[in-house]
Amino acid sequence: MAKGIEIRNAHFPGRAPIDAYGNGGFRFADMSHRGSLLCLPSGIYGWDMTLEDALTPAHFQKVLDEAAEIEVLLVGTGMDLRPLPSELKAALRAKHISSDAMSTGAAVRTFNIMLSESRAVAAALIAV
Repeated sequence: MAKGIEIRNAHFPGRAPIDAYGNGGFRFADMSHRGSLLCLPSGIYGWDMTLEDALTPAHFQKVLDEAAEIEVLLVGTGMDLRPLPSELKAALRAKHISSDAMSTGAAVRTFNIMLSESRAVAAALIAV
């Protein structure tokens, strides 16, 4: 019997630069995604995060799970800089991850440069 439409969590199984951002989403690897993204060593994932959501360690669990392969986490906080809460910075620091909050555009540009240098970088990008 035929199944209906199956909705799966968005996931690109690889590392790729971000080609464009805006209008509520991102373009990368000849694909587009509406919503926020986590760019991790294991791939690029859709991230259930909006500008209104609190930046809590729970929202960054995938990052913490892959900490052994991440030295730097870039957090794109939207159009404006939004400081990371001390609880989140402490959770990342405990896993030996250096974190840097910046606008989403700056995070995309920095991520692309660090990725091209084969650095152990990850990005949490809130859609704008």
